[in-house]
Amino acid sequence: MEKQTAGRDNLGDFAPKFAALNDDVLFGQVWAREAELSAHERSVITISSLISGGNLAQLPVHLEIGKKNGITRSEIAEIITHLAFYVGWPKAWSAFNAAKEVWK
Repeated sequence: MEKQTAGRDNLGDFAPKFAALNDDVLFGQVWAREAELSAHERSVITISSLISGGNLAQLPVHLEIGKKNGITRSEIAEIITHLAFYVGWPKAWSAFNAAKEVWK
């Protein structure tokens, strides 16, 4: 996985510790543990968690990451359809709107 700099790029001046934790720990250490979970699996988990929690502002970025990590258009459609029954139809609609943009 490529080195993440989004934390420092977006919040480095405002919240440097948070930015460092985002870039160095979350993406630099946790996401790098591919022997335990593949990047594909981590993307599925992360996308599902964001949709479940209604955290849709972060969803487009993680959909892009998921696509780079091998999630296909048919997989994301199935993931969101499955989630709809557990987390709510409106969240699924919102997620589909974001996914359509990424997989267009």
